[in-house]
Amino acid sequence: MRKMMADKALVRRLSACETMGSAETICSDKTGTLTLNQMTVVEAYVGREKIAPADNKSQLSPMLSSLLFEGIAQNANGGVFVPKGGGEVEVSGSPTEKAILSWGIQLGMNFEAVRSESTIIHVFPFSSEKKRGGVAVKLPDSQVHVHWKGAAEIVLASCTQYIDESNQAVAMDEEKALYFRKAIEEMAAKALRCVAIAYRTCELETVPTDEEQLSRWALPENDLVLIAIVGIKDPCRPGVRNAVELCQNAGVKVRMVTGDNLQTAIAIALECGILGSDADATEPNVIEGKVFRTYTDKEREEIADKITVMGRSSPSDKLLLVQALKRKGRVVAVTGDGTNDAPALHEADIGLAMGIQGTEVAKESSDIIILDDNFASVVKVVRWGRSVYANIQKFIQFQLTVNVAALIINVVAAVSSGDVPLNAVQLLWVNLIMDTLGALALATEPPTDHLMHRPPVGRKEPLITNIMWRNLLLQALYQVTVLLILNFRGKSLLNLEHDNAAHATILKNTLIFNAFVLCQIFNEFNARKPDEYNIFAGITKNYLFMGIIAITLALQIVIIEFLGKFTTTVRLNWKHWLISVIIGFISWPLAVVGKMIPVPKTPLSTFITRKFRRRRNSRSD
Repeated sequence: MRKMMADKALVRRLSACETMGSAETICSDKTGTLTLNQMTVVEAYVGREKIAPADNKSQLSPMLSSLLFEGIAQNANGGVFVPKGGGEVEVSGSPTEKAILSWGIQLGMNFEAVRSESTIIHVFPFSSEKKRGGVAVKLPDSQVHVHWKGAAEIVLASCTQYIDESNQAVAMDEEKALYFRKAIEEMAAKALRCVAIAYRTCELETVPTDEEQLSRWALPENDLVLIAIVGIKDPCRPGVRNAVELCQNAGVKVRMVTGDNLQTAIAIALECGILGSDADATEPNVIEGKVFRTYTDKEREEIADKITVMGRSSPSDKLLLVQALKRKGRVVAVTGDGTNDAPALHEADIGLAMGIQGTEVAKESSDIIILDDNFASVVKVVRWGRSVYANIQKFIQFQLTVNVAALIINVVAAVSSGDVPLNAVQLLWVNLIMDTLGALALATEPPTDHLMHRPPVGRKEPLITNIMWRNLLLQALYQVTVLLILNFRGKSLLNLEHDNAAHATILKNTLIFNAFVLCQIFNEFNARKPDEYNIFAGITKNYLFMGIIAITLALQIVIIEFLGKFTTTVRLNWKHWLISVIIGFISWPLAVVGKMIPVPKTPLSTFITRKFRRRRNSRSD
């Protein structure tokens, strides 16, 4: 967990690390995760024409400027601070709000002056469902203006008028509506977030005067007059394309789920590498949230796997997608930052909340918090998760090899001769190597790039794979064979027939114990790389592993040479030490030969279960 903190991931639930290694799909937000969340207005249509550049105030009439500034300043959840002694203006609020407020200031807006010219009557906060927010303001001449701001195509659909060059609100005919829709599509194709600003007048008599009625008052949202459409640029994060590519190579599908216009989402997805080409930007690869939510549960299940980009989605659409993917048996990771994302974060196998933009509710519902809101950090979490899972497998393979070998050697020896070559104290030392030192050595192995070139582990796949069974059975068989030969033929092989019987037995048992421990030390190297030939790759970077091997070897020498009374052993000469080392060393070339033996893809447990079922069915027949 401490090492993951350095990679900008705060783990709230420890088991999520391992689960993240099995993630098969990541449903990612766009803004702030795949992009930098540093928004600026780069294109704008004010009135009926495009203004170029976007901050060219000479193209705006006083009347149009007044309406635009009123719509920007009053319908905002941000603020503008101007230092008294001069200096740079500070803008606060969400990234989108900051971009629009900064654009207004560039056009000459005096935020405080505009706010003081009218009084706010009622506010409709921005809704992720409706994709817009509104405010009703009362002007000094008792006029009431209702300003709306939100997703360009949604606000445009409610507009019946626009302001022409003579500052008159004229009816929006089909030709002009098509012109604005085309402008939105062109901006979206450039990966710009499109926001429309519109207003309408309202009779003062229709505004409720009672506080309770006013709180329930629904702002008029039809027959709007279009003021402006702006295109906001939010550049992709550097390195996000490589991170997405790394995920795809690892068999993890990245899906973008965003509230933005579908065209904007497609443009960013192409830029990030989530979509390979324009040919991929067709249904069902790309879909709108409103279309997805109309499907039945079964239809959603069928289409969920194919979805790569979902635009204009609400938090409930994200939840439906997660549920559909989970029903398909996928291990799903979800990123989110808003309070509305909490259900999806909770429902997912791994919830990843954003540390900077994320709300407290989102963080509380998550398993891991991404401290820098960066998708590249999400990929690092996948890497760490796979490392944790792989390290558990390495340790289990090592532990089972020791257990199987020790058990068979002692049982066979006890049954055949009534004596055991490995006594209780010796087995206690072997257990210490196996459990404590072995766990520290293997479970702290840092993540490697090799982990990201294998497919994710499925939800129902066994922990002990066929590769692990092959490795542990081969090593255990070798150790059992060699050490049982030493147990039954050791005296003759070591020329101990003429020695004192008691001394010969204890010397033989000491050699068996020493060779057995050295086998485990050598096999610990094999356990590092269960499916790779080069077991020494990256070993010099793992100081803990090297230190534990050195400590284990040093302690073994001390036990054999100086603690004979405690462990019931005798000192060994250099020939016996050489024999022990050779027995242990053979496990290395044996491991290389073993890795050449092909193993079936069907898990051993599944194969045994099928055999058992067939036999039971044949008996019942």
